[in-house]
Amino acid sequence: MAGMTRTISLCTLLAVAFVIPAPAQKGSQFVGRWDFNLTQGGTNRAAWLGITEKGGALDVWYQPTGGNVYQIKQPKVEGSKLVLPISAASPKNNRPAVTWELEAAGGELKGVQKRGSETTALPGVRAPELKHAEPKAWSAPEPLFDGKDLNGWGPIGDPANSHWKVEDRILVNSEHGDNLKTTRKFEDFKVHFEVNVPDHANSGFYLRGRYEVQLEYEPLTSNPPERRIGSIYGRITPKDLPRKPGTWETFDVTLVGRTVTVVRDGVTTIDHQEIEGITGGALDANEGEPGPFYIQGDHTGGLKFRNITVSVPR
Repeated sequence: MAGMTRTISLCTLLAVAFVIPAPAQKGSQFVGRWDFNLTQGGTNRAAWLGITEKGGALDVWYQPTGGNVYQIKQPKVEGSKLVLPISAASPKNNRPAVTWELEAAGGELKGVQKRGSETTALPGVRAPELKHAEPKAWSAPEPLFDGKDLNGWGPIGDPANSHWKVEDRILVNSEHGDNLKTTRKFEDFKVHFEVNVPDHANSGFYLRGRYEVQLEYEPLTSNPPERRIGSIYGRITPKDLPRKPGTWETFDVTLVGRTVTVVRDGVTTIDHQEIEGITGGALDANEGEPGPFYIQGDHTGGLKFRNITVSVPR
């Protein structure tokens, strides 16, 4: 019996060794920032993982295709596989649990998403560092919006659902509908825009189509500081300024690689800070590529824009 007890104990220890919360061996292949392009319902969506080692365990942060980045609780390593409980089941909403199962190989993370009985492939690649040198000079500001029409811009989705129009040389989104993006793409830039955000409105101005500068005047209880006006949504909290719904405000945003600076109404609110990864609503996860500017129109209407210009490195 004593010998059997020792055998059972050994088996138990081995089982535990292969299913434990977030174990991290030094130099774990899972550590890093990872970009995922997902196909959902025929539409490309983007997601992101940031994985570090803390106290001998893996600390995992997840950016879903929408919403804000959040920490994954109780990640597990099962053999060579990283298992992430993305979201719990919700019988009330008839929503099954979602789990990611990933393996590291060849500098990539590959695996599957399990959502109830559905299985979706997860191709993940290391996010680029994007350590770009600060340009020595910039071009003169060039208009992206001429105040006459939507030339250079196009809706994302069904044009019949777009409510963007030009009124008195102002770009207006009259009601909830399509997002709007530039036809041109940009890498490093300085972008200037002026925006009038009504009370209770919510939108965002996306850099390279992947990083949202939040534009909102919802009740303060609706959003924490890192998701309020002027933030890089869910990523970087700006310096707090007085809230002025229904008035014209200026934004000057410089993005070089991953380094962003935001000047709002002449005040530097984010100063040369790194954007770790994409934000919710990103058009894709191809962080190493140029991308368009885009403005959210699918949250609320009522926002107005004018004097949108861009400068690029010379």
